[in-house]
Amino acid sequence: MTNRRQLKLGAVLLGVGGPGQHNTWLDPEIPGDASVDIRWYIARAQEAEAAKFDHVFIVDSQFITPNSPNHYLNRLEPLTLLSAVAVHTTHIGLVGTLTTSYNDPFNVARRLASLDLISGGRAGWNVVATGDGGTAGNYGRAEHYDYATRYGRALEHVLVVQGLWDSYEDDAFPRDKERGVFFDPSKQHPLNHVGEHFSVVGPLNIQRSPQGRPVIFQAGDSDEGRDLGASIAEAIFTHAQTIEQGQAFANDIRARAAAKGRDPENVLIVPGISLVIADTDAKARDKERALRGSKDFDRALRELGRPFGWHDFTRYDLDAPFPDVGDAGDRSFRTQAERIKKLARDNGYTLRQVVQHTLDSWRSPFVGSPLTVANEIQRWFEAGAFDGVNVTVNAPSEFARFTDGVLPILRERGVVRREYEASTLRGNLGLPVPENAHTAKRLIGASR
Repeated sequence: MTNRRQLKLGAVLLGVGGPGQHNTWLDPEIPGDASVDIRWYIARAQEAEAAKFDHVFIVDSQFITPNSPNHYLNRLEPLTLLSAVAVHTTHIGLVGTLTTSYNDPFNVARRLASLDLISGGRAGWNVVATGDGGTAGNYGRAEHYDYATRYGRALEHVLVVQGLWDSYEDDAFPRDKERGVFFDPSKQHPLNHVGEHFSVVGPLNIQRSPQGRPVIFQAGDSDEGRDLGASIAEAIFTHAQTIEQGQAFANDIRARAAAKGRDPENVLIVPGISLVIADTDAKARDKERALRGSKDFDRALRELGRPFGWHDFTRYDLDAPFPDVGDAGDRSFRTQAERIKKLARDNGYTLRQVVQHTLDSWRSPFVGSPLTVANEIQRWFEAGAFDGVNVTVNAPSEFARFTDGVLPILRERGVVRREYEASTLRGNLGLPVPENAHTAKRLIGASR
């Protein structure tokens, strides 16, 4: 089994619980302050590293309401957190979320390049075009960017950051004490970018890392989001309920990437999956039913507002037809909002029925004994529905059901690695090291 076709593994660290995980924080294994306790993150990252995971993943947003998920209300900033984790781990990748909507490219480039050097080449950037429209108010804007601007800005932002990461060629710093030569100024390059959204002179004041530059991750299911992923992403987060949905998404992304002149094999599909594992299939199904039953209707009603720009659905009659909310959501999570409106329209659902549907529709294909879950993951993987999975980590004992129960089965079958192949995130993901653009130009010129 080659490195490229082994299942990639990510651990999503959500502390006291993300969307829909209303009672996660009540678990006695999870400290009430887990989302701001760096010791909790370090311990979970070390457990994932012991299981030979490719990366840990830190989600983020910069706008909250009282109805936000518990983890979102009080959590550490991703790159600060990951820098601390970096010095307590040696191989696992460190992927943090940073928005292109409310950050400048120079600052993002410098912070991520610093994490990449601190970790010895293990940094990854989850690129997001902010969906929470309320974020605008935290950055002095009267309104959030529209969809076209958000994604146009995101593409230019990433390209500028990548250009800044090439400010120094790999041999720019000889540091030759005998000759008294610290660096070669011919290997330093300003960017001088002037575009629609950004103007950046450069150069960046930090060298490239052992993996060249951080790995680009991205998530987004809208047409604009898919186009962005196909343009710049090396790994794409998504969700799929069936193998067929997973295959369709992977095929679409790779076709778009090929149309943009990229090698589609260098775009990994790594969805988030929910696991429910018990000693037997029957016990796992009972466990799944209990998890569904523990979800709070009133909390779900309030959280329903997020895709619609935190529209307040509590003011409507639950048993009246799903309300006409106009263009709410057009500048937030538009694709998700449109999907909810279509569900209500096609089925004639009331508001109560829409909320109940969101609660009842929580179904995972990966429910059962360790053997059953291992078989299903392998089936999806071999069918091309994904290249890897991102597993949410909350209670350590539940994570151990996967690492100690499922992974040994997959490891014995050659589906997942036994040992790390490399010391960098790119190396372990099987992705190429991007050549410095200025070095490439120099070599082309020399060959003529």
